[in-house]
Amino acid sequence: MAKYKRILLKLSGEALAGPNKTGFDEATCLLVAEQVKQLLSDGVQVAIVTGGGNFWRGRSSENIDRTKADQIGMLATVMNCIYVSEIFRSAGMKTEVLTPFACGSMTRLFSKDLANECLEKGMVVFFAGGTGHPYFSTDTATVLRAVEIEADVILSGKSIDGVYDSDPAVNPDAKKFDEISIDDVINKRLGVIDLAAAVLCMENHMPMMIFGLNEKDGIVNTVRGVTQGTLVTA
Repeated sequence: MAKYKRILLKLSGEALAGPNKTGFDEATCLLVAEQVKQLLSDGVQVAIVTGGGNFWRGRSSENIDRTKADQIGMLATVMNCIYVSEIFRSAGMKTEVLTPFACGSMTRLFSKDLANECLEKGMVVFFAGGTGHPYFSTDTATVLRAVEIEADVILSGKSIDGVYDSDPAVNPDAKKFDEISIDDVINKRLGVIDLAAAVLCMENHMPMMIFGLNEKDGIVNTVRGVTQGTLVTA
């Protein structure tokens, strides 16, 4: 039985790339689609934000203006959302892709009312393009949209299965947290989400579940309260 009525699912670009590490991995996206379809059948309303790291990580480039680099990143998330949206449609779901800036006929312009209307109709709503402004990450966009649509929780699907006290890829003795407060995330500089997003979570009491996207039925299990991930309380 679903623990939440309305969720915002954050999918990292790297996780969408699967073993390819870049671009799209259709098999990974189909596994996500199957789980989201199951949630819809359980009556859960689902909104999604994707990162763009499978195409572009502009902050690693010193040769491009930060504003332009961030704009490229925004467009990467639009590509991701359109692609994943089409995979969802092929699996029998209805979707809508909303952006904070006009993209011709490819997306619709974001408004809270439109997003809520689509969610209440049982559609999966994709929030692409970040906040529409440079200097704000998709983490911040995720929290902002979750707060705007009054989601019960943010589910953050990553290539790592939770929050650790250090990088488990570097430190084999890294300790994993079952639950941690957003205050501790900030104070310990754990890098789960960026500072602006963390503060927005804290101010609006928005909880977050960090889990491994590659876990079998990880999304469904997390929504049902059965997860190997980490609950970040606010």
